[in-house]
Amino acid sequence: MIKDMSELADLIASKHSIVFFGGAGVSTESGIPDFRSATGLYTTLSGGKYSPEYMLSRSCYRDHREEFWEFYRAHLLYPDAQPNAAHLALAKLEEQRKLTAVVTQNVDGLHQAAGSKNVVELHGSAHRNLCEDCNRTYGLDFILETTGVPSCPKCGGPVRPDVVLYEEGLDWHVIEFATTAITHADMLIVGGTSLNVYPAAGLVQYYHGDALVLINKDPTPADRMANLVIHDSLGKVLSEAVGL
Repeated sequence: MIKDMSELADLIASKHSIVFFGGAGVSTESGIPDFRSATGLYTTLSGGKYSPEYMLSRSCYRDHREEFWEFYRAHLLYPDAQPNAAHLALAKLEEQRKLTAVVTQNVDGLHQAAGSKNVVELHGSAHRNLCEDCNRTYGLDFILETTGVPSCPKCGGPVRPDVVLYEEGLDWHVIEFATTAITHADMLIVGGTSLNVYPAAGLVQYYHGDALVLINKDPTPADRMANLVIHDSLGKVLSEAVGL
């Protein structure tokens, strides 16, 4: 482990266009559960009337809107969560002009809260909510202060979270930003993700450099392709490598 940490620190020191690609595991150290681990939402909330995947789907939002919002508020919103060591380490790398982008599958906004500026949100953000009729935008506080199905105070139209639900496609402009950043990276750090969610997981293939680093507690399908694999706490590894 000490050798791996030394190698990671040396790689970071030698690179100038680093991109970080992360998933739900980035925020677990902030108290936000992931989805697919033994303690994740899909495991702990299975066995109900509807599966967690269905509760976060376009179909559920369309056909069972009350149930959708009840589930969404209870399990996707964590207004008191704070950035952890991983978020802070990445923000420091960006401040040092080594990190050019964070590509995240998370919707919690913790990278921005830590100070990161160039954040590509593949699945949108819980901090943005849109009126489907007049396109007015509302923040997270608006959703937390409402009950049931939220409606626009201006026009009365339905307000929905600006997040990508199951059965919905990713925004191609966002995909383009992500692929461009990864393609031009001289180092790609992948952390806190099982790399099982597509098309997001497929973005790793756009990296063609010689410094692909995977940091995750459990093995991933891309471990065999990586130049360095570390199975440990993401916050611990990044904070030590960056020198927080």
